[in-house]
Amino acid sequence: MNFKPKIISPRLSSLNSCFFISKILMAQTLTRTLHSDPPQDSEDVLCSDNAQQQEQESSLSDTSSFILGSPSRCLTGEACIERAWAHWAKLGRPKLIVAPMVDNSELPFRMLCRKYGAEAAYTPMLHSRIFTETEKYRNQEFTTCKEDRPLFVQFCANDPDTLLDAARRVEPFCDYVDINLGCPQRIARRGNYGAFLMDNLPLVKSLVEKLAQNLQVPVSCKIRVFRNLQDTINYAKMLEDAGCSLLAVHGRTRDEKDGKKIRADWNAIKAVKNALRIPVLANGNVRHMDDVQNCLQETGCDGVLSAESLLENPALFAGFRTAECTVGCEESHKDGNLDQAELLVEYLKLCEKYPVPWRMIRSHVHKLMGEWFRIQPSVREDLNAQSILTFEFLYGIVDRLRELGVRIPLYQKDTHVGKISADGLAS
Repeated sequence: MNFKPKIISPRLSSLNSCFFISKILMAQTLTRTLHSDPPQDSEDVLCSDNAQQQEQESSLSDTSSFILGSPSRCLTGEACIERAWAHWAKLGRPKLIVAPMVDNSELPFRMLCRKYGAEAAYTPMLHSRIFTETEKYRNQEFTTCKEDRPLFVQFCANDPDTLLDAARRVEPFCDYVDINLGCPQRIARRGNYGAFLMDNLPLVKSLVEKLAQNLQVPVSCKIRVFRNLQDTINYAKMLEDAGCSLLAVHGRTRDEKDGKKIRADWNAIKAVKNALRIPVLANGNVRHMDDVQNCLQETGCDGVLSAESLLENPALFAGFRTAECTVGCEESHKDGNLDQAELLVEYLKLCEKYPVPWRMIRSHVHKLMGEWFRIQPSVREDLNAQSILTFEFLYGIVDRLRELGVRIPLYQKDTHVGKISADGLAS
């Protein structure tokens, strides 16, 4: 059965916007859809470059170019490692990455973060069984566009065949299919997925192997750590041996859910990085760009993920920080001439271009404007009273806060102050 492609959104019809007709894809992919049976040979759509561009990638050898389009079942252990690094190099080795967040790392938000320095992004976690069974879920929960790359599409799963079915539907439109092995929430316990699969490592291994042996696009995983460091290292090595091409490590256990109260263990992440041969990403304690630099230096990782901090400040990777993140070093920062209200307006415009469910939009409004609402709680109450939202109403909230005199700037490092501090001399 053929379905109408809805890669951007079920409410968009612009041919120029639709990813499935992008010049990036080969001509034969014009008839493929997210909802139909996946192509048997999707080497030409491994990532956003077309086949000609892939051949012209000067940094890769002929062998690497072959490896990039090969399922891991075709490769030896060493070739799998080479494939992992060749693919990572092909994507430009992105270091600043939007973490997967349920209902919060959707297309408009990803595009906003990309505008302000993010070099790659994860989708929200998608439920593999529901994704394979329900067209409405696919249409609403997974949207993308040609500029939305590099892209990790993340699934939760506990059945290898179901996971493969879901992954095959998205592999032409992403750069990694990611397995969520880190969700610590109660719903993950009830559904037997995420971090609760840490109790069933043979099943975890089978999930990774199933994808690695059957997809052209590489497989990545996102994990949390065990309390025992050696258990964590053994776990990571098992994933690498099973065919994982990139591992993101959240430096907290599944019981450590409050990221603001419990610091992530960068030493554990460093130990995993030192033990593996594939690219490794660090997740945890990244609130501003100083944290990014410190994390990369201390862990040796190949990139960092940020989640909650980006929700409050999508311009984090461009060097902006909230007032809370300047505490103790206020004298070295200045008003960056940007605030969360301006970012909200940009986000809403992206939502008009790339429609998503209103629950996601409402969540971002609260995250971005939380401090502003604390100053003017009546505005928040009016928002909460609206059972049906409109863009006109949300733009009006921003105008109303402005009229009430609310402005909380985002800050940037004062480079002049930094130079004086470093040199001891005024310029």
